[in-house]
Amino acid sequence: MARTAEMRLIELMVLKQDIAPVIEYIGKKESFQFQDKLGEESKTNSKKNDKDFDVDANFYNSLRNASINLNIPLSDEEFSAMETAAPTSTDREDATRILKSYNDLEAELEVCAAEVTKATDAYNEALAFANLRVSFSELDNLSFLALRIGKIDPAGFDNMKETLGFRAVVVALGDDKSHVLVAATKKNSAEVDLELKKLGFVTLEIPEDFEGVPQEVLDGLSAQKKKSVQKQEELEQIRNNFAETHKTAIHHLIKVFAIGVQISDIERRLESTELVYRITGWIPLTEAEVYMKELDNITEGRIAIRVFSPLEVSDVVSGKEQVPVKLTHGRFVKSFERMIFSYGSPLYGNIDPTPFVAVFFTLLFGIMFGDLGQGLVFLLLGILMAAKVIKVGGWNKFAPIFIAIGISSSLMGFLTGEFFSNETLLEPVSEWVTGLFGPPHAPILKMMPSSDPSSIIAMFGVFGVAVGIGFVINTIGLLLNIVNNLRRRRFDEAFFGKNGLAGAVFFWYVIVMIIRMVVFHHSIAVYDWIVIGVSLFFAAFAEPFENLVAGRKPLLENGFGTYFISGLVELIEVISGYLSNTVSFVRVGAFALSHAVLDFLILTLTNMCGGEGSVVGIIILIVGNAIIIVLEGMIVAIQVIRLQYYEFFSKFFHETGREFKPFKFVNE
Repeated sequence: MARTAEMRLIELMVLKQDIAPVIEYIGKKESFQFQDKLGEESKTNSKKNDKDFDVDANFYNSLRNASINLNIPLSDEEFSAMETAAPTSTDREDATRILKSYNDLEAELEVCAAEVTKATDAYNEALAFANLRVSFSELDNLSFLALRIGKIDPAGFDNMKETLGFRAVVVALGDDKSHVLVAATKKNSAEVDLELKKLGFVTLEIPEDFEGVPQEVLDGLSAQKKKSVQKQEELEQIRNNFAETHKTAIHHLIKVFAIGVQISDIERRLESTELVYRITGWIPLTEAEVYMKELDNITEGRIAIRVFSPLEVSDVVSGKEQVPVKLTHGRFVKSFERMIFSYGSPLYGNIDPTPFVAVFFTLLFGIMFGDLGQGLVFLLLGILMAAKVIKVGGWNKFAPIFIAIGISSSLMGFLTGEFFSNETLLEPVSEWVTGLFGPPHAPILKMMPSSDPSSIIAMFGVFGVAVGIGFVINTIGLLLNIVNNLRRRRFDEAFFGKNGLAGAVFFWYVIVMIIRMVVFHHSIAVYDWIVIGVSLFFAAFAEPFENLVAGRKPLLENGFGTYFISGLVELIEVISGYLSNTVSFVRVGAFALSHAVLDFLILTLTNMCGGEGSVVGIIILIVGNAIIIVLEGMIVAIQVIRLQYYEFFSKFFHETGREFKPFKFVNE
């Protein structure tokens, strides 16, 4: 039987000059769990480390913000620390150059946006008064704009625009730029007039009786607005081109500085002196030799390494610290690990229950969800998820589960003759298969009850198989509990109690006795009552015997009266518990039957609406099967998980361990 992976505690004494590459190595190996939670900060190296941390953190945050503002989506590729190195001086130079270009472009866009706003406001204001029948001399008093028309040296036009900046809009009224219109807000008019005087601006007198805004003024403001908008559009295009050109580099640098930030963060929180850092953590035994060799190469021998077995760690021996539990599996079984850890981590050194869970889950789901067509949907979905054609985030790692339940559901559907609720499509194949062993018939296993006695026998046969599977699952759970306790030298829990050898013997003997009575027509003998009575006694009234074997005193902690009453309650619990544990698996057959009934209802509705040859019938068939796949698939999965938790895990999961969670780099 497979046990949890053997672990070792490794202690590293690392010089300051080597600490960054050592942390980088640890993070990329993804098989090192720090022994204790790291402190907030190492006081000895806080100034130096904070400086380095802030530099890389600033680069990282600035690049992330730039990617968001440039609408650069996150990379579709999964973050791989092995393919990314910690930041180098070249990376920092590249980041500085890219961020400078980005910031300059953003600043230019900000200036341009302000010019567009200013030109648009000036044009809209002038346009509002274009048809106003008042003299131009009075217009200045009605508007928030202060308008100035005059002459300048054409060579100073650009200088005037630059000097006035945000304070005014300058519009050339002629091709030679000798006549200009200056529009400013009332608030800035005095300041603008002073600047105009310095620039040699000569005001032109506008006739007092001139009414409205001159058309050339409107045309000039409109042209200025269009020019500003065009420039903004050109800058936006430059911005888009910049994003496309630098997308790959920005993605790369974000990953690089993500590693840099985490290295600096770990470094500043490690226990250290002025020259040496101390790192302690748990690694799998299979990694220990590789760690020592590769770390020695990385540091060129400037490292001290010590490796301890769990029994050499005082905190583990005293019970203050639990050895982290790592499960080692192939891809199929590994996809079921989350089901184990969601209930609790096995104790270190115990038998790994994951392979049993993988087999039981696949088997039970297939029995309860038997349809060849619907099973093939799960199979196809699992294959597409495994090939990354369908990407559903963290769910892709469960692709092997979808493949497994797809195969088991398809096999059960083949036996029951169901294909997307159709009961006739598989009849020729079923008759050919059954004809190899006797009279041909279809389906191979009939689930729907009918007047035919064979269908009733087959239906109850499914219930019997489900109960039989339940017996196997309960038995394996009991064996795991007994073996685990024997390995841990907890003989009291291994031999006595409901889930110990005494309870197991009672459970097994009662099942065997029932089979003898039903199959071989045996009657209950005296020795049956003796075996049942003795095993039941040690299962229910186990307290003094457990204390005796474990060396605990007193044997009856709360006196004989309390012991007797609690024993009677435990007696009822043992009998009812094992009965419910066995009968609970009847639901497997019930769900198999209900699935067949749902398929029958979908087919009946389809036939009532014109059959599979009509549009309405096809729609009902498709929608009905989709509902079954989604809703009943979820319900069946929940029921299988429930059976695993309450009927299997409850036999041996009395204590939980500490899950192995190695340090690894992430790109958040």
